[in-house]
Amino acid sequence: MKKDKFGKIKIQRVDPGQLNERLLLINLYITQGLTLIIGIIILFFQKRSVFSLLQFPENYRFLLWGCGLAAAMFGVDFLLSRFVKEESLDDGGINEMLFRNRPVWHIAIICVIVSVCEELLFRGAIQHGLGPYWTSIIFALIHVRYLRHWIPTGWVFLSSYALGYIYIQAGTLWAPIVCHFLIDFISGLVIKFRRGT
Repeated sequence: MKKDKFGKIKIQRVDPGQLNERLLLINLYITQGLTLIIGIIILFFQKRSVFSLLQFPENYRFLLWGCGLAAAMFGVDFLLSRFVKEESLDDGGINEMLFRNRPVWHIAIICVIVSVCEELLFRGAIQHGLGPYWTSIIFALIHVRYLRHWIPTGWVFLSSYALGYIYIQAGTLWAPIVCHFLIDFISGLVIKFRRGT
């Protein structure tokens, strides 16, 4: 009888130093694809439509919510960077590796994919069933690279809760999508164009 080749597959923790840019990018696209599929499956069982969730709103009030929260989050992030030691905010160099040598158009594409997939799953599907508090706990836990330090973990939780809040207030998923995109895109540009690193 032939032995199954899949029996040799091992799942192990990978240190960021073991990753290269290509492997990180493949991992990112695979995880975002899985995020999208899981979100669609949850929405299916909730008897809700992806298309109605992503329907573009008639007014542009959602932009005020999304841009306003992004501005507030950048303000808090700036204060954290001034008063908290850099090693306490370290993500293991993942964001640096992801954005540093990437062209601007590719940074934008990555940020669109991440913001739509993650907001569809977390705000669109999970928050509908669990509410913003438990959704934010799950959101913080999946950002595993931050779990070594309590400050970035707490910041990811609060950011997620705020995204859930503006989703409720604006009444459209586009508010947290816009905010999430702006945070990731501007942060990616800062990493790309930062001098002296």
